[in-house]
Amino acid sequence: MQPWRLLLVDDHALFREGLASLLGYPGDFRVVGEAGDATAAVAQVAALRPDLVLMDIDLPGEDGIALTRRLKAAYPDVTVVMLTVFDDTDKLLDAVKAGARGYLVKNIRSAELLDQLRGLARGEAPISRRMASRILEEFREAGWPAEPDADLTPREVEVLGLVAARLSNREIAERLVISENTVKNHLKSILAKLQLRNRHQAAAYGVARGLVRPEPN
Repeated sequence: MQPWRLLLVDDHALFREGLASLLGYPGDFRVVGEAGDATAAVAQVAALRPDLVLMDIDLPGEDGIALTRRLKAAYPDVTVVMLTVFDDTDKLLDAVKAGARGYLVKNIRSAELLDQLRGLARGEAPISRRMASRILEEFREAGWPAEPDADLTPREVEVLGLVAARLSNREIAERLVISENTVKNHLKSILAKLQLRNRHQAAAYGVARGLVRPEPN
């Protein structure tokens, strides 16, 4: 598998250098460019066409949320993940609405950062457990049932736990000794019952509800 071509966007050069060293070492990513503000980021995306843009929200001039919205409009295939100091629900939701695929806070450990970003290749959304819980709280305030998992079958709960544990449909099928089509049908039923749109929201739900055990450090 080819490494993800990565553009780093942050106004602190030292921080960018540290990230470049961290992310380039395992071979999962290849840092193809860096930018310190929105203007440079747009130019770099146009010239380099990276697979992934890892950016801060607090940029000089145009902020990261507005920049994400602009990049996704011009380059819908580019994946944007926020890496920021702001542990803020409103900014999280604004970033997701703008098109960001994930939202991570800068106090994250390096091993967890790598693990979260590697999950992109499996169709996962990089987001911390704490922020996932906040998304669920927003869902509830918007009218979610108090106990939306009450109607899930035991098998659906099992599938949801494996989705939250970041297994692909194929891996879930192998684990449960069922077909991938059966997994897809279970997931479709889960999303309908929980009033969710995709497996990323389902994964956030599974984490927040404790359907997957936290991995040991």
